[in-house]
Amino acid sequence: CTAWMGFYCLTMLSMALELAIEKPAYEDIASKFFEHFVHITEAMNALGGTGLWDEQDGFYYDKLIVDHDKPIPLRIRSLVGLLPLCAVTVLKQKTINALPGFKKRMDWFLANRPELVEYISVRKFENSKNPVRCLLAIPTEERLRKCLTRMLDSAEFLSDFGIRSLSKAHGEQPFVFTHGGRHNEVSYTPGEATTDMFGGNSNWRGPIWFPTNFLLIEALERYHYFYGDDFTLEHPGGSGVHRTLREIAIDLCDRLISLFLPGENGRRPCFGAATRYAEIPHWQNLLLFHEYFHAETGEGLGASHQTGWTALVVRLIRERREKLLRV
Repeated sequence: CTAWMGFYCLTMLSMALELAIEKPAYEDIASKFFEHFVHITEAMNALGGTGLWDEQDGFYYDKLIVDHDKPIPLRIRSLVGLLPLCAVTVLKQKTINALPGFKKRMDWFLANRPELVEYISVRKFENSKNPVRCLLAIPTEERLRKCLTRMLDSAEFLSDFGIRSLSKAHGEQPFVFTHGGRHNEVSYTPGEATTDMFGGNSNWRGPIWFPTNFLLIEALERYHYFYGDDFTLEHPGGSGVHRTLREIAIDLCDRLISLFLPGENGRRPCFGAATRYAEIPHWQNLLLFHEYFHAETGEGLGASHQTGWTALVVRLIRERREKLLRV
């Protein structure tokens, strides 16, 4: 929830700044969301206490507080630890300078809260065509690298069809939590849920989920816009090949799109073992928008008409991938 609030604050900040160009009254609103975001970022990155960053594992974890006792870290490597990456935006200095009210409050806030400056990065370019840029993001560059290293590891989050919602490592090493005489376990489930917990829905237990993958791709674009081609990571993990964040975003687009593309046998991964979609002429061009997808086979699962978010594949094909491939 904290990461989502950070994401919400940045979304509202961007909207307010855009409106403030013509209506200065929105500068105060932008300032408030800026301050809220920085406070959220500080809380999430604080070491020890209630901070969610785990220095030992290099990942963000939920923490459970029972009866006001010491917070208990829930070391489950899931989308919970990747969603903080999605709370990111880049502000151009030109935009900040055009809004004197916002700039004044932002400068005052940073001057009077110097301990928070570490959560805001500024990059200057020698080339005058590139404006000075200010990065607002929950993870620092070092923590971003650590989280992405796990995300791009096929033994953890990276699947042939996108980013899993739970690390595959929990298949062999389930997370076990015992408290008050109750034993709870979370294990990697690549397809439909094997328990009736949460009504049997397994979105967060391992399958590929379009809305979160889309947000991660969008975040990678923004990080690349700020850090540029100098920021590279081994992708896929263990391959020895280093790629820019832009190239990684393109690859993730390809993996998600491949769910709907016919393979060498003429079958689309999203239809699993069903042969009628490849063998019956009238069905060959039929596509369904499943709610989530099996992380190992790509088979569509859950609701079969979840256009509310799986239709994002259209944007990946028509807009995102075209934008990413543009030189």
